[in-house]
Amino acid sequence: MLERAKHLLQPSARSAVPPFMVMDVVAAATRLEAQGRRIIHMEVGQPAAGAPASAIAAARAALGSVRLGYTETLGIASLRRRIARAYAEWHGLEIDPARIIVTTGSSAGFMLAFLAAFEAGDRVAVALPGYPPYRHILMALGCEPAGIETTPETRWAITPQALLAQHRARPLQGVVVASPANPSGTMMTASALAELVRCAEDAGIAVISDEIYHGLDYAFAAESSARISPDAIIVNSFSKYFCMTGWRIGWMVVPPALIRAVERLQQNLAISVPTLSQIAAEAAFEGRVELEAVRRGYEENRRILLEGLPGAGLDSFLPADGAFYLYADVSRFSSDSHAFATRLLEEAGVAATPGVDFDPHRGRNFLRLCYAGSREEMREAVERIGAWLRDKQQ
Repeated sequence: MLERAKHLLQPSARSAVPPFMVMDVVAAATRLEAQGRRIIHMEVGQPAAGAPASAIAAARAALGSVRLGYTETLGIASLRRRIARAYAEWHGLEIDPARIIVTTGSSAGFMLAFLAAFEAGDRVAVALPGYPPYRHILMALGCEPAGIETTPETRWAITPQALLAQHRARPLQGVVVASPANPSGTMMTASALAELVRCAEDAGIAVISDEIYHGLDYAFAAESSARISPDAIIVNSFSKYFCMTGWRIGWMVVPPALIRAVERLQQNLAISVPTLSQIAAEAAFEGRVELEAVRRGYEENRRILLEGLPGAGLDSFLPADGAFYLYADVSRFSSDSHAFATRLLEEAGVAATPGVDFDPHRGRNFLRLCYAGSREEMREAVERIGAWLRDKQQ
């Protein structure tokens, strides 16, 4: 009986996805902190600031007066209307609130998008380097991620030519586009994004547009795929610009043809999104003054690192147009970014994410540094990294 139970409890093949390595770094950093070490956290893409005061106040009020039961599966109607209104404010777009679906963070948004748009076995193009869970979620759902290596010549973005070459080799059913991108912060211009979206759809390739870093753009304004095509599936989140990571709330903008499909999936997978988070998220839109101050802080942190790290020894980065990341080339010091990041954490007390998390091949030469912390932490990080690299070279 025991042997039979062991057999029954074997992990499924679909669960054999690679780990999201950044969370392993978080765990290692936490262990060092438990030993009394002070660690500068530059590994996880999480704002150091909390939710805006308007969101906190709304949540507190709701706890004392609202019965926090299930909501409509697609989300509280007033929140969906407020999100739709934001597209008019940000992009001058009129979006039907019926197309807005509130999700449990962007992670649930990607799962719902992939389930609604693709069949098991479908191939979906993703950029390398790129956010690891795109690939891992697709694999767990029985789809095949098709990595497209980006280059300096393409400004580290998927081009129509690269997409069509992959499509001709073996047909694609989808492509994930991100601007600003994780891990680099690199953005696509409005014209480049439009060209890619139109090329994909002309070839019968569905577009999933990751826009969770919108609002955090420094080099130029981010464009939404919603302006380019009503058939693009947009995934966004309250985690980054709105500083609400732990509230686990995001949203999708879906084509009318997929609304009922996504609704059915969410009914069965989640019933609805946490009510308290939805109430807080709607109120977060009133915290724009506070959130813009946080954004300016990121921009200053970006300046501190871009000016300070070259003198410390790290002088090659992908274009850091938005989000809150630097993707740094460490090949002059190591060809094993995992070992490099491990030593940086243990010896210098700076937690960063190895590039192999974002690109299994070329990522061994890169390190992602998140600059969502305080100015003081960024200055100290420059000092610690510089001292550590100087010691390595002696």
